[in-house]
Amino acid sequence: MELAWNDKLRPLGLTYPAVLTLDAVATAGPITPGDLARSVRVQAQTMGPLLTRLEARGYILRQPNRFDRRSQLISITDLGLTLLEQSHRQENNVLSVINLDSEGLREELLAIVRHANFN
Repeated sequence: MELAWNDKLRPLGLTYPAVLTLDAVATAGPITPGDLARSVRVQAQTMGPLLTRLEARGYILRQPNRFDRRSQLISITDLGLTLLEQSHRQENNVLSVINLDSEGLREELLAIVRHANFN
C-alpha cells in the first residue's frame, strides 16, 4: 500500500515520510524539530534532512523560537497545506481501490498484541 501511495505522491514532489511530517506540523502548529521527530517517531538526525528539503520547496517555514533561542519552530506554509490536502486525496484514491477487510485486520492485530511478550 505504501508503494502505491508513494507512486501517487511522486508527481506532487512528496514522499510518505514528508506527508507524515507535514501532517504533524499542520496538527501541532509551530513545533520544535525535536518534538516533531518524537511525534513521527524518528530520530532527530533523520528529521533534519527532511526538514531541509521541505523548507527548500517552500512547504514549511523555520523560525527562531522566541522562548528558547537555542531552538527553532517549524510551521507549515500555505503551499504545504495545499500539497497536504492533495496528498490526502491521493491517499483516498489508493485506499478506494484496495479491498481491505478492516474488521478482519483489526482482529488479526488484536490477536498479535494479545500474544506478544512486551517484557
